[in-house]
Amino acid sequence: MSNSPHRFALIQRLLHWLMAACIIAMLFIGVGMVSTVAQTYLPLILIHKTLGVTLLVLVVIRLALRLHYGAPPLPEDLPPAMKQGAKLSHLALYGFMIIMPLLGLGMLWAAAYPVVLYGGIRIPALLPQSDLVHTLLWNAHFYLGFAFFALVLLHLAAGLFHALIRRDGVFDTIALLPLRDRTPVE
Repeated sequence: MSNSPHRFALIQRLLHWLMAACIIAMLFIGVGMVSTVAQTYLPLILIHKTLGVTLLVLVVIRLALRLHYGAPPLPEDLPPAMKQGAKLSHLALYGFMIIMPLLGLGMLWAAAYPVVLYGGIRIPALLPQSDLVHTLLWNAHFYLGFAFFALVLLHLAAGLFHALIRRDGVFDTIALLPLRDRTPVE
């Protein structure tokens, strides 16, 4: 008998969907920021910074919850390559959720921009001002943002594949509410 849960804990599922919505918003806000110089730029950057730092805190909490509660096992009939792909893509997603906010903060610190979040919360600079470092971090944040977006789309596609094609219960492990059983009645 296994001690593995059949579903993620409710707090894990809530954090997953909250963070998913925030990450998608962040990606679109980021695109909006780099494509405008209008007056909407400053509110976008404030939202982007605040949401980025919030997501960094949430991913740390989420990792702690994952270590505490664990994760449901993948179906035994899932091909080994798909199991390995799932593990690697989740590691990459967690990596992006950690590195992207850190790159953003580093970029702002290297540009000597104050990091002020909603509510006037200030995060002190941990890097000295450097145009070269700012440029490197900006480029990394910009280009890795596209890779992150591609990985998010792949994750979404995999979720839909499990929910609509395989119907193997993988999606139910993270869904807020279980899907109705849509297997054909014989």
